[in-house]
Amino acid sequence: MTKPVQNVPVRIVLHQRSQILELEFQQGEVFQLPSEYLRVYSPSAEVRGHGPGQEVLQTGKREVAILAIEPVGHYAIQLQFSDGHTSGIYSWDWLHKLGCEQPSLWADYLARLEAAGESREAAGEIRETVAPARVEPEFGTALKRKPTP
Repeated sequence: MTKPVQNVPVRIVLHQRSQILELEFQQGEVFQLPSEYLRVYSPSAEVRGHGPGQEVLQTGKREVAILAIEPVGHYAIQLQFSDGHTSGIYSWDWLHKLGCEQPSLWADYLARLEAAGESREAAGEIRETVAPARVEPEFGTALKRKPTP
């Protein structure tokens, strides 16, 4: 017998300018997950490994963008990122966990980067000392699909 999915989003919006994926769940929870955060916490084996202790620290992902969102059955989405990563299947439960635990997971990621002497910047990328302001569009694009060939 299959376990019923508890956390199903009722709305998914990709804000393209800010690269925020906004998810509203049935219980009324709304999470705004940056594309960089989703990329570094991809559920793929490439990122998570095949067991505890096999995780691969993702570096240089500050400017990664979500190019497309594909539905996977009634239980998940697959994100296509600008760095070519497409292998993670983001279940509703995984996205809900990422939303609920965003502050602690993000702090952990930043601490692991620092401990490894790594950076969020891509190799050769130079950041301005004052980051330009990002403007959040009033409306996003709901569930952008990849074009069919």
